[in-house]
Amino acid sequence: MSDFTYDLMAEDGAARRGVIHTPRGDIQTPAFMPVGTAGTVKALYPGQVKDTGADIVLGNTYHLMLRPGAEEIAALGGLHKFMNWSGPILTDSGGFQVMSLSKLRKMTEEGVAFQSHIDGRKFMLTPERSIEIQCLLGSDIQMVLDECTPFPATEEQTKVSMELSMRWAKRSKDAFVSQPHRLPGQALFGIVQGGVYRHLREQSAAGLQEIDFPGYSIGGLAVGEGQKAMLEVLEFTAPLLPKEKPRYLMGVGTPDDLVEAVSRGIDMFDCVMPTRSGRHGQIFTRYGKLNMKNAKHASDARPIDPNGPCEASRDYSRAYLHHLMKSGEILGLMLLSWHNIAYYESLMAQMREAISEGRFGAFYSQFKADQEAGEP
Repeated sequence: MSDFTYDLMAEDGAARRGVIHTPRGDIQTPAFMPVGTAGTVKALYPGQVKDTGADIVLGNTYHLMLRPGAEEIAALGGLHKFMNWSGPILTDSGGFQVMSLSKLRKMTEEGVAFQSHIDGRKFMLTPERSIEIQCLLGSDIQMVLDECTPFPATEEQTKVSMELSMRWAKRSKDAFVSQPHRLPGQALFGIVQGGVYRHLREQSAAGLQEIDFPGYSIGGLAVGEGQKAMLEVLEFTAPLLPKEKPRYLMGVGTPDDLVEAVSRGIDMFDCVMPTRSGRHGQIFTRYGKLNMKNAKHASDARPIDPNGPCEASRDYSRAYLHHLMKSGEILGLMLLSWHNIAYYESLMAQMREAISEGRFGAFYSQFKADQEAGEP
């Protein structure tokens, strides 16, 4: 199996065009990773996800360790075989879900003791156990265990949280290196924390680079600070990270967030937004958002986009999609989720092409104009 490597192929301003090489295939960047929380991108077949242009999907350590269990998935051949996805998979560390979903939790230097939100069973998630779970799942890119600092938080609270995450990052790296279930070519990413405080982000980025990871993510954003603050953090954090390694912004976001973040040097994204929104009737288009539950679509014979990136975009009328959503039909959830993932992947492909051709500035301006103007 080949090693994990990254090639930076083109730059246009701060925007970057590259490719991540993994044993299970290449990831073209900028890349959007559909979220397959419990081993499935909700309401889509794996083949549909692949056909949208997605090179990689995300799985969730917390949910999979609770049900069906990491050891159970390993016994069945690993997560790729289990969910019928042959391409790369990234798994998060589980820390965010422990903090946001578990019924009771107690965090110490060792890790986090918590009760399952499903059945109340008690678990202990340490950096070492998080890495063991991710290696049992067989994911290609894994994340260190960190504490997702809440927002708002004081500078002192953020500093204490960031320093804990740094110690956990070192333990995660040590566990990854010695993990017997680790496969050749798997990679572990560090996570930059520090809230909205520049000097803390600088300390975090420097400390993680001393530990040395093949990729770096920026965590603790899109947690309530607002887009303006998020983009300000990206402005000063992305340049702190090695140019020759991929940069991943966790849990973001809207199409506008993606374009803004790419313009600031980010390479990888994940977010539940396209599928979650689709299940609730909201779709994303070149001209902004539409709610297919709204009555104005009831007699509209047009498709979402006659030149759209998938059949859901092109082959079904808005009136039909409105009918499906109002009737509670499962097909409606499937079609709108499909459209949204396909739109996100199409947007990433357009940005890759624009960066390669040195016209990202023109793309950015046209995207903003279309979103502001709305449908013609």
